[in-house]
Amino acid sequence: MTDPATTTQHVSEDNPVRDLPLHDLDGFTHRWVDADGIRLHAVEGGQPAGPTVVLLAGFPQTWQAWRKVMPRLADRFRVIAIDLPGQGHSERPERSYDTHTVAAHVHAAVQALGVSAYWLAAHDIGAWVAFSLALNHENQLHGVALLDAGIPGITLPETIPTDPARAWKTWHFAFHLVPDLPETLLAGRERDYVGWFLKTKALSPDAFDDADLDLYAAALAADGGLRASLAYYRDAAESARKNHQALNRHRLTVPILGISSSHGSIPDMAASISPWADNTTGTVVPDAGHFIPDEQPEAVAAAIAGFITGRD
Repeated sequence: MTDPATTTQHVSEDNPVRDLPLHDLDGFTHRWVDADGIRLHAVEGGQPAGPTVVLLAGFPQTWQAWRKVMPRLADRFRVIAIDLPGQGHSERPERSYDTHTVAAHVHAAVQALGVSAYWLAAHDIGAWVAFSLALNHENQLHGVALLDAGIPGITLPETIPTDPARAWKTWHFAFHLVPDLPETLLAGRERDYVGWFLKTKALSPDAFDDADLDLYAAALAADGGLRASLAYYRDAAESARKNHQALNRHRLTVPILGISSSHGSIPDMAASISPWADNTTGTVVPDAGHFIPDEQPEAVAAAIAGFITGRD
């Protein structure tokens, strides 16, 4: 339920990343939210009185990773896609990208939009944040859907495989950790780098067109976006430490839906999460690589909707 006074106080049109083109989605509105001192960008629409679904994207994308899924959920749910700190049109702080700190900002943004309890669906680094958010704010969550993500300390392998058949999926974790070198090599080449990820990790290279590459590359290049994106990897060890610190206190009891894909990175998200969670179910989306919301948006929307309606 929305509290008009709270919403008026914390939500505005103050875009902190003005040099980046702003793309609209029919039926949805852009908002910038004061989330404990950081301005986060949210795109919301759908049914104001319906259950709220919050969507988080990963590297190297923005909220627009969900743009094909959002209209398919909007007829039944209030849908809010949020750019993480450093992502898209959200502010790019200098430090503190461990997933527990970021999760606190995301949760504050949702609360500022007048939502007291919600469903959460997240992909890639967004799933890192969602897992940590669930550990700290379980009582405000109805359920969490996690899509194809190696979560620090949970589903992320401790070592990078050297087998070429598998190494291409995870090599970048080590590269992103190296101080300064990725920025030196990637500055001015963001489109080439984004293109490699989107074209290689999707099952079909046609899943993304030139406009998609331009969009995500511009977001990465704008106003510290590359530095912020790499910071999630550089703070991954701290994210893992805080995850296990929280898990030493309690297991997850909130319902978890693991969404895998036929050609993704984590073959069975539900099984990989189940050692730390009491209530997990899973589904596998066929004919998709890592970028499941872009590649099979109808199947992803159906899985999320079924998860909600089956438990609401």
